[in-house]
Amino acid sequence: MNLQRLSGACVALSLSLCAAACSAGTVLDRVKSTGTVRVCIWPDYYGITFRDPRSDVLSGIDIELSAEFARALGVKLQYVESSFEKLVDNLVGDRCDVAMHAVGVTPQRARELKFSQPYLQSDIYGITTRTHRTVRQWSDIDQPGVKVAVQAGTFMAPVMAEALKQARLVVISPPRTREQELESGRVDVFMTDYPYSRRLLDNADWARLVAPPLPWHPLPYAYAAKPGDEEWLAEIDRFVAQIKRDGRLVAAARRYGLGDIVVAR
Repeated sequence: MNLQRLSGACVALSLSLCAAACSAGTVLDRVKSTGTVRVCIWPDYYGITFRDPRSDVLSGIDIELSAEFARALGVKLQYVESSFEKLVDNLVGDRCDVAMHAVGVTPQRARELKFSQPYLQSDIYGITTRTHRTVRQWSDIDQPGVKVAVQAGTFMAPVMAEALKQARLVVISPPRTREQELESGRVDVFMTDYPYSRRLLDNADWARLVAPPLPWHPLPYAYAAKPGDEEWLAEIDRFVAQIKRDGRLVAAARRYGLGDIVVAR
């Protein structure tokens, strides 16, 4: 074979390989072929995707709705434990097909991931102790000497880093928890969203909610997927639109105490 013919053969082989790779299928094709959809969850998210430490049972709106999503696809459901810190790596690194744990649509995440239409929306709230003498209302938070905790990887971290002018921001990473830091007195208040605040108010008699007097930083929550697969994103979005239309979203939100933050349209 002469050089010209060899070069032509190489080009043809390269085009063939590229065509095979490009037609290897979307996430939806893989989900259908494997018979399983892999759903990233954060199992410490009360009312959303929460694992009871005593029973080891998962519950929450997105445990219920992820099961509905798998049923709509006609496949099995596999949970992948994740967190907001690991969210982008787990989706882009193909550890899961979709994140279904009320992912806040922040500008930074929107640059790295694709999102469905929103289905919940929450503002930021403070949690302190009932006996705390300094932090009694929202205006007490950003004051000299006040230590304000946020969970690493959550949307509250960059928001509070920018908003606080006098208080000190404390970023909490596992195995430490915001509750432990607050109860120990190492921080004065921690910032969270509506679903997580319900966990404390429902289960901790020492906790007190500090709410902003007016909407302060409401953020839409959606399901997230890796970029570059519009067909898969459309499938996720169709599911969200359907559960809005048929009432399953509202019903599930009410079952988990989230009726006040549902985005029904």
